Amino acid sequence: MNKHDPLSPAAALHANVSVPFERAYAMPKSVYTSAEFLAQEQKHVFAHDWLCAGRAESLATPGDYLTMEIAGEPVVVLRDRDGQLRAMSNVCRHRMSTLLQGRGNVRAITCPYHAWTYNLDGSLRGAPAMTLNESFCKEALGLPAIRCEIWQGWIMVTLNPDAPPPSEALAEVTRLIAPFDMTNYQEKFRETFRWATNWKVLAENFMESYHLPMCHAGTIGGASRLEEMVCPTGGETFNYHWILKNDTVPLALAHPSNTVLEGDDRRKTWLLAIYPSLLITLTPGYFWYLSLTPDGPGHVNVLFGGGMSEDWLADPAADAHLAAVRALLDDVNVEDKGCTEKVYRGLLSDMAQPGPLSHLERPNFEFAQYLASRIPA
Repeated sequence: MNKHDPLSPAAALHANVSVPFERAYAMPKSVYTSAEFLAQEQKHVFAHDWLCAGRAESLATPGDYLTMEIAGEPVVVLRDRDGQLRAMSNVCRHRMSTLLQGRGNVRAITCPYHAWTYNLDGSLRGAPAMTLNESFCKEALGLPAIRCEIWQGWIMVTLNPDAPPPSEALAEVTRLIAPFDMTNYQEKFRETFRWATNWKVLAENFMESYHLPMCHAGTIGGASRLEEMVCPTGGETFNYHWILKNDTVPLALAHPSNTVLEGDDRRKTWLLAIYPSLLITLTPGYFWYLSLTPDGPGHVNVLFGGGMSEDWLADPAADAHLAAVRALLDDVNVEDKGCTEKVYRGLLSDMAQPGPLSHLERPNFEFAQYLASRIPA
């Protein structure tokens, strides 16, 4: 779609996915650049589906918490005194200040404005100088609960009370990766950053490995071959593909002690895109992930983390292997940042037009179909 096209971004997207994949083109420019379309995404996508807050093991002890924002809604996720993970509103029930920031550990949640204090289960513990207000009822002023479930070790949160649970919605993903047993991987690092690109550009970059030989020529581009990349049909809630790695990165292969993985599974790297914005690279030895939040059409906030499988964690050289992978991933991120920010700059060009997709970009077309299924034309 160009500036002379009368179609709205949503209508242009629906037209884009109305053709068979063999004749598919990249999504219209306005789907990435339009503030109007981003508002529709916040309402129909981010406020509707399950989002990832990171790994459950990152909130290990009672009082550990993290904060996030879902479609403009401040949310806190924490482990309560009984060891249960909870999500709740991060807004005080008094004068509506936000409560916690970032990550950390607390014995209770205390509002920084008037010191209203909440227990870790969200119930109101105390409120100074409220005894003379006849309408004040402490039991009625707890923090509203938000749905929070653990899937394969991931903290999944949604504002939608009717969304099918991840165990149901992602049952096919669980079946596909069952031999890898992702629940037993342990997160060893995480960070956040903000890039100058649209969230979908970064998501699509993850979904296809077509760009590896060129964009990642200085790092991982030579570890796999285009002719070995497989892009099968995904599902309604995810897409995926896999690549077979050589021995350039030992941690990407099954540990010698691993007797579960056989054949190509011992060198297979899964690339899982859980809609809308959880992107997981899973190998026999390590994983890394991106969880994306849009920050206007032209920026994306990224939660980036990774860790190791159980058998590699037990290896005496685990720390050295992880350090090498982390250094590699940092370099890969620099390359991806450059490539995805160039794409967004190109999307702003009047002369730019979407081009036809390669057979290796099937996941990108399925992602466009998913967005069209959520956003009315």
